Amino acid sequence: MEYTSHSREETLALGRRFGEKAQPGEVYALDGDLGAGKTVWAKGFAEGLGIREPVNSPTFTIMQVYEGGRLTLNHLDVYRIEDVAEMDEIGYDEVLGSDGVCLVEWADMVRELLPPETIRVTITRSPGTDMDERHIVIQGKTL
Repeated sequence: MEYTSHSREETLALGRRFGEKAQPGEVYALDGDLGAGKTVWAKGFAEGLGIREPVNSPTFTIMQVYEGGRLTLNHLDVYRIEDVAEMDEIGYDEVLGSDGVCLVEWADMVRELLPPETIRVTITRSPGTDMDERHIVIQGKTL
């Protein structure tokens, strides 16, 4: 499915809709350039799960776990991972098979670790348009 978001609020809303429909064990791979809107989409997704605490990109902690919603959200940002072997150190394999949901920002960096049924979310700025407009492609799940 392809979507066009014209604002931060629309990107949040789309993430929220997917969070409302998320199922235990799902893995979402979020890709896009720096500032494309991956974390904004993740914040909406968390809202859709019913998570009320602030969601930030875990760039420096690599993984943040959010509980309190209908499913646990395991939010990873692997931008700082230099070698996929580092994923073992953060316990990636434990959250991947959990009853929660995993969102992996910069997922292309660890693509070989992702299960085949991973839902892919690619966010890009729409060229030649308003600064807030984003093109969002979601493969592997529809609403």
